[in-house]
Amino acid sequence: MSETGNRLRKLLESPNFDPQNYVKQLSQQSDGDRDLQEHRQKIQNLADETAQNLKKNVYKNYRQFIETAKEISYLESEMYQLSHILTEQKSIMESITQALLSTDKDETSKEMQAAFPKETEELKQRTLTSLLEKVEGGKNIMDTPGRHLVYNGDLVEFDVDNMSPIQKVHAFLMNDCLLIATWLPNRRGTVKYKYNALYDLESFAVVNVKDNPPMKDMFKILMFPDSRIFQAENSKIKKEWLEILDETKKNKVTKDRHKKEEEVVPVSPVRAEVSTNPFDEEEDEPAEAEENVDLTLEWIQELPEDLDVCIAQRDFEGAVDLLDKLNEYLKDQPVTPRVKEMRLKVEERVRQLTEVLVFELSPDRSLRGGPKATRRAVSQLIRLGQSTKACELFLKNRAAAVQTAIRQLRIEGATLLYIHKLCNIFFTSLLETAKEFEMDFAGNTGCYSAFVVWSKSAMRMFVDAFSKQVFDSKESLSTAAECVKVAKEHCQQLTEIGLDLTFTLQSLLVKDIKAALQSYNDIIIEATKHRNSEEMWRRMNLMTPEALTKLKDEMRGCGISSFEQYTGDDCWVNLSYTIVAFTKQMMSFLEEGLKLYFPELHMVLLESLREIILVAVQHVDYSLRCEQDPEKKAFIMQNATFLHDIVLPVVERRFEEGVGKPAKQLQDLRKSTRPVRINPESTTSVV
Repeated sequence: MSETGNRLRKLLESPNFDPQNYVKQLSQQSDGDRDLQEHRQKIQNLADETAQNLKKNVYKNYRQFIETAKEISYLESEMYQLSHILTEQKSIMESITQALLSTDKDETSKEMQAAFPKETEELKQRTLTSLLEKVEGGKNIMDTPGRHLVYNGDLVEFDVDNMSPIQKVHAFLMNDCLLIATWLPNRRGTVKYKYNALYDLESFAVVNVKDNPPMKDMFKILMFPDSRIFQAENSKIKKEWLEILDETKKNKVTKDRHKKEEEVVPVSPVRAEVSTNPFDEEEDEPAEAEENVDLTLEWIQELPEDLDVCIAQRDFEGAVDLLDKLNEYLKDQPVTPRVKEMRLKVEERVRQLTEVLVFELSPDRSLRGGPKATRRAVSQLIRLGQSTKACELFLKNRAAAVQTAIRQLRIEGATLLYIHKLCNIFFTSLLETAKEFEMDFAGNTGCYSAFVVWSKSAMRMFVDAFSKQVFDSKESLSTAAECVKVAKEHCQQLTEIGLDLTFTLQSLLVKDIKAALQSYNDIIIEATKHRNSEEMWRRMNLMTPEALTKLKDEMRGCGISSFEQYTGDDCWVNLSYTIVAFTKQMMSFLEEGLKLYFPELHMVLLESLREIILVAVQHVDYSLRCEQDPEKKAFIMQNATFLHDIVLPVVERRFEEGVGKPAKQLQDLRKSTRPVRINPESTTSVV
């Protein structure tokens, strides 16, 4: 770097550098614009050199950056491992402490029960009675024999939706139920609480709620399909509630199982008397069958509660597996009263599970994740034997998802861009839904008709959005044709999975396309009549060779390859402006109409072409009859020949290529509109 550059660098790097003073001094010292430009170039060179040095330093230290990042990653993983080890040690210490405390508590309670068994039971009942006297509406709770108090305390109930406190309650846990009572604002004597709800221990599940400050020390009670959230005074009381609730529920299950085992009467070894009554043998069969059905297995006794836990934890597969296991066990067993009772309990859980699965598939849930997000709930409903409901809910969910996606699509300024996005979203969603439906309902062929009906309704929803943007906004026919072409191409993709909705799409669009063709037909006719009114029957002068070349290319693009013979010297064209403009406009209409074509539009397109051609032909015929100048009449005759011999055959041929069959109406029109011949001996014209 030069000495001047070094001085400039040191000046800019100095801590006391003031840009405003520097610029002021520089402007005062400079002789003119040239000095400022040279100084600007020096600063720019210094900036480029600094950038190059910075890049070199980055490349030089690149390996050090990578190694430092690796070291940081290793250190982070080691910290995670250390944290995990500490958490495990903490949980082990807590479990050991809890085990020691529970052992001491169990031994103390056993000693107390052994010393004062009757007094303890009576004391609990007296305590419960005295407490229930403070509850308004709780007098009949003690009517059940053997019911006694296990635990009680104050709690605060929170709203499940917005987690706001609702009311203060007092909970009474008994050996077979849970009583919830609310605090009375205006106490009357000894009455402090008011009866709110009473839940059987088998009818609910208890779930711990993770602390999320300020929401902490909470637990949830699930009574499907409802739930309630309570907050304890501190973490210690919350832990006691969870432990005692769990222990009380287990004690009740064990007690009920022992009670049922005692009810089973053992078979007497004494031989029964032989009876000649045939009905005696039939009466003994249910008793023997009941003895043969063993419902005392631990997994069967705990099945209702296990189902509640699975539903609470959203373990739908586990719940259905338990139901399948029970059905398999009872498949060949006789139907006894105890089996009926068990099935009633299980059916209640099946109803609850079904309600939860139905809610999972409801459109109110989040629609993100696509069709695969519904697979879990759909498969479990099918396993529960409710494939029809699963099919209905799946299709409703997907309909809501497609509708939401279309509604959220931003309307762009360019219609064709919006239609590309709309088709991509709709047909991709339809294709994914079809593939997921085929996978989920592979063994339920009866549901496929419902999917076809749903596909047609979804197509109607798509066409509504399509027509609103394309046809209601009065877009040009060329734009509408491109949009319809895009929709047809996307619709053809559905044939990959054997679903052809092309006819449905066409039948839904036919009304709008007819209106668009008729509207554009009227526009062309009005434009042609306006040009005819100003017709002077003069040759076209395009002024420049470039304009003539462009016109030749346009005519060649319209399919008129023999246009060269109508071009004269320089930039003249031996046709009138009206005839050339009409030819270009009509051929453009034909091309756009063929893009929109399907069989239902055959006669509409033919009649439109026929009306447009008649306007031009009738004008030429009228001009031939009225014109007296022989030169102009010859020029008009030349234009008429161009229309009849060149343009109309191209229209017929292009229509036949696009449709696949000849247009007899256009052929008849050409034959009936032969141009007149000029009589050279007179000024009249004859056919």
